[in-house]
Amino acid sequence: MDVIQRIAKELSVNSQQVKAAVALLDEGATVPFIARYRKEVTGGLDDTQLRLLEERLVYLRELNARRETILESINSQGKLTPELEKAIIDADTKTLLEDLYLPYKPKRRTKAQIAKEAGLEPLADTILDDRSVIPTEIAVAYINADKEVSDAAAALEGARQIIMERISESADLLAELRERIWKDGIIHATVIADKEQVAEKFKDYFDYQEAINKIPSHRALALFRGRNEDLLTITLKPGSEEKDAHLLCTQFVSQYLNVTDTTKPADAWLAETARFAWKIKLFTRIDLDLKMRLREAAETEAIKVFANNLKDLLLATPAGSKATMGLDPGIRTGVKVAIIDATGKVLGTDTIYPHPPRKQWDESIATLAKLIAQHQVSLVSIGNGTASRETDQLVADVIKRHPELKFTKITVSEAGASVYSASELAAKEFPELDVSLRGAVSIARRLQDPLAELVKIDPKSIGVGQYQHDVNQFQLAKSLDIVVEDCVNAVGVDVNTASVSLLKQVSGLSSSVSENIVAFRNDNGPFLNRAQLKKVPRLGDKAYEQAAGFLRVMNGDNPLDASAVHPEAYPVVEAIIDNTGKSIRDLIGQSQFLRSLSPANYTNADFGLPTVTDILQELEKPGRDPRPEFKSVEFKAGIEKISDLKPGMRLDGVVTNVANFGAFVDIGVHQDGLIHISHLSDTFIKDPRDAVKTGDMVKVKVLEVDADRKRISLSMKTTTDEDFVESKPDRKTAKAPNKAKPQPVVQNSMANAFAKALKK
Repeated sequence: MDVIQRIAKELSVNSQQVKAAVALLDEGATVPFIARYRKEVTGGLDDTQLRLLEERLVYLRELNARRETILESINSQGKLTPELEKAIIDADTKTLLEDLYLPYKPKRRTKAQIAKEAGLEPLADTILDDRSVIPTEIAVAYINADKEVSDAAAALEGARQIIMERISESADLLAELRERIWKDGIIHATVIADKEQVAEKFKDYFDYQEAINKIPSHRALALFRGRNEDLLTITLKPGSEEKDAHLLCTQFVSQYLNVTDTTKPADAWLAETARFAWKIKLFTRIDLDLKMRLREAAETEAIKVFANNLKDLLLATPAGSKATMGLDPGIRTGVKVAIIDATGKVLGTDTIYPHPPRKQWDESIATLAKLIAQHQVSLVSIGNGTASRETDQLVADVIKRHPELKFTKITVSEAGASVYSASELAAKEFPELDVSLRGAVSIARRLQDPLAELVKIDPKSIGVGQYQHDVNQFQLAKSLDIVVEDCVNAVGVDVNTASVSLLKQVSGLSSSVSENIVAFRNDNGPFLNRAQLKKVPRLGDKAYEQAAGFLRVMNGDNPLDASAVHPEAYPVVEAIIDNTGKSIRDLIGQSQFLRSLSPANYTNADFGLPTVTDILQELEKPGRDPRPEFKSVEFKAGIEKISDLKPGMRLDGVVTNVANFGAFVDIGVHQDGLIHISHLSDTFIKDPRDAVKTGDMVKVKVLEVDADRKRISLSMKTTTDEDFVESKPDRKTAKAPNKAKPQPVVQNSMANAFAKALKK
């Protein structure tokens, strides 16, 4: 089965769809572009299918390349039989391929090779072929002092090494035993003697056992981290009853040698050879293979969890294009203040010292009130780090003392802000600002538009992964880059306000071309239409084709340039205009009329039904943002540190991270609490993401607090507590109507700008 057919079978689609997608990928098309604008070509493959297709394409092509290398190597040795060639051609995994190649793979001199050089291979063959022989008697004929075979025992040991190597290089035997132990094997972890105190964080694994194929990724990675830090020992047992399991595996190897009657001298000797082969050769390799398999599976799952969390964070609702104040809390060093306008431009900065040792509380309130009034600030974004709750109280006092100021305060995650502040990118963007003040700008901007700001930060610094430093860094970076690319292209980018960091994530745009776009914009003013992009240096026809549909020109010459309709498809819209007699401005947003049109009437050789359907949907809500409506959460007053928590408390919180074992929630005490998967829902769930995702606002109940270990156990179960259901607010903690509270903010800036354009 060739690559195309194999992928088609795995995806349950036809070969022609896969062939078309592969051709587009080979031509340099990106997955977002193919998924959105080449539906007719691929038969409607979506982005998830295309990502899997792309991944499998790389794997299978690497597999085929390795296959060719192996065939060439074995053939050059004159050992390629028709049966072996067929087995290699049929091998569908890299593991099986390497198993088949093992006997022919160039290797350092082994004991078996030395024995062959001493002429002992015929002795091994004789014992295998004729079980009636007495090994100690026939071995005498192979004594050769010149070749260091001093006696019969040495000859038999050489023969045994030859047979053991053959056994250990049997692909079928290896595969069978590997799968048996993966099914029945047990991982046993123990703490290294005298390291109990140092290894306290691994206390759960001091004497831990679990079936190897049942260990969840977070536990597997914890085990390997403990081993790497020289605190834990990890051993693999072939079964729950270790001795019996080893015996069964030895018997299985004996069967491979056709040992049937151990009363015969040769059979008895071969049975002992099978025992040595299992213990010394096979189990040693399988132990290594299965621990590697466990680690790779755990890493893959951890990377997947990280990617899902990152996606949720990047697609968090933007508060919208409003003047925003960012506060980067600090105690001794003060609270850094930055104000940005609706486009993210810095309007002013300051530093206030409301907390000890200066305690300039009233002065700080006055400064904030003045800045909020001066710049007509609508949103105040407070970083959730050190002194966050104290700073939140400061802003609450501003609201209390200055009711005339109409703004909303929101606490946001500041993860990665310090990394961005000290980066070369931040220095280039704000050369005149102190590093600490750049962090306040980032905190403000990530409230306005999380996606636009977070793309400037290395995803690994955003803090939504588990054991991220323990996984394959190349695979992690690749996976996270894919997430960023997909999110940016799903939302679209305003070409007149986007940073280089955001633009370079757009389909078809490189870093250098993105820099050229910004430079062109700075030199020539805002882009008036998409066609102007063709004037940007090094932005060629192919890059334009890939990128144009994801780039938006707001308030430009052509309303379609602010939509997801690709310029290549503008003739379809023109045909609709000609057919209906309506102008583009009369068509846009007219849902009832647009739904009355038949997409089939506007298809042609270039644009099929999927594209025309997409165009009509886009005309209904041009520039629509796939992100949800903006909401915010207010932490409970008086609950500011872990010591304030008591079991039974009901609190509002924000999900900061989702792992396979549960979800972490910020409840405003500088230490996230954990909702174990068993407490995420009233009904059984296998995946925490079935209940929550990063960024969700949730109502939780405190179950347990361990201040010493900084552990907070929470629950979202609602079965027994009627007032714990989100649809029924807790009357005891409900705020009076006259107090400021977060209000939903309309956040679809592209759609808003589009609406303004229609009024021109």
